[in-house]
Amino acid sequence: MPTFHLTSFGCRASQADGVALKRQLRDAGFAEAEDPAHSDVAVLNTCTVTGTADSEVRQVIRRIHRQNPRCRILVTGCYAQRAPEEIAALDGVAWVLGNSHKHRVAEVLRSGLPGAEHPEVLPLDPPGEIPAKVMVGEISPEFHFAPAFPDDRTRPTLKVQDGCDARCAFCIIPAVRGPSRSLSPAEVIGEVQDLERRGAREIVLSGINLGSYGRDLSRSITFLGLLERILNETAIARLRISSIEPMDVTPELIRLVAREARLADHFHVPLQSGSDRILRLMNRRYWTRQYAERILAIRESLPQGGIGADVMVGFPGETTQDHRGSADFIEGLPFTYLHIFPYSARPGTPAAGRPSQVDGRLAHERGAELRAIIARKRRAFLESQVGSTLPALTLADGLGRGDSNAPASPTPGSRTALTSNYLPVSIESANLPPNVLVDLQIGRLSGGVLHGFAARAV
Repeated sequence: MPTFHLTSFGCRASQADGVALKRQLRDAGFAEAEDPAHSDVAVLNTCTVTGTADSEVRQVIRRIHRQNPRCRILVTGCYAQRAPEEIAALDGVAWVLGNSHKHRVAEVLRSGLPGAEHPEVLPLDPPGEIPAKVMVGEISPEFHFAPAFPDDRTRPTLKVQDGCDARCAFCIIPAVRGPSRSLSPAEVIGEVQDLERRGAREIVLSGINLGSYGRDLSRSITFLGLLERILNETAIARLRISSIEPMDVTPELIRLVAREARLADHFHVPLQSGSDRILRLMNRRYWTRQYAERILAIRESLPQGGIGADVMVGFPGETTQDHRGSADFIEGLPFTYLHIFPYSARPGTPAAGRPSQVDGRLAHERGAELRAIIARKRRAFLESQVGSTLPALTLADGLGRGDSNAPASPTPGSRTALTSNYLPVSIESANLPPNVLVDLQIGRLSGGVLHGFAARAV
């Protein structure tokens, strides 16, 4: 039986695709290997949101080929969609399948290369003797990849939307993931019920642009309506919204999260910049005033809620004055964490060819300044949680890839739990198994890590 090892890079939507790919490969008769050094095939499900993401994939390809020259490497995902020939030129790569063909990974591996003597048998000719097979085309309007239950049996991600119709000047995602498309409400309900039957207590709803959910299906279908249907038609214990754009954070959505205990007290609302001038250059569809109104409305309705954002530094044309205004804007809002990253030029995007590119060292300094601001704000928020009782879910092994919040480092004899308001807490007893909902009594903050104990299981 041929073996495979799969690695997913990037966002929660990509992680969800990776879990579904594992299920398809197992169903197709492949056995999963613990690492690519002992695998017939390595499948890399890639991200291309930054140059760093591309570089990480190339490094992994080189390492796999060096450690296991006979391992055939299949690269799929966003980087494969954007730059297939660049990947195909790397030693060890046998197949490059863009997002357009990602759903055919198992089929391609089972059939082998064109002209193989026994197409049902995985070819194991030394890599490099046969040119890499490249399969990239237009993104299908179909919605692919229903979820699979993750191996650690905690917090499965249910991707309900894919693609994006926005045209942010810095973003390559619409080109590599296609237009916005949605899983039908009936299918979403069925998947939630199935995940619940398999033991899920918390499900993370994800997408590339969640707020656009349903617009491709019907004018009457909305993300808010989907949440209400899930709450009414399933018994899932907790739902978490992974990320939602500012203009989709409506008063109705905030009220629903505030009154419904089964919805996590947590909003992740991408900001990108706290400068109106830069937001216009980015082609973002809101002003800082509108953004602030929504964040303050969340805090008013959820006094202890977790509030996070993505922030970009060093966008082309960003001046010292723009950065100072962005830092002051962030200082004035009740964020509990931020994901801060430098601008990375993506070929094919409007921003890539613009003049006034910001020096990388300067962007790094600006990022460090914002990290210092959020570090102070986060510590104050953590301190405010000491002495409180918070609902949480015990985890198998930290938060995992794709989460912006830094996980607690479990100490010997402890277990990490994730609170409803998105705080990792070290439980001072490891007796509780993973995937258990508990009420945690927060006892102390030590070394930036919250510590507590389970007051009761829910």
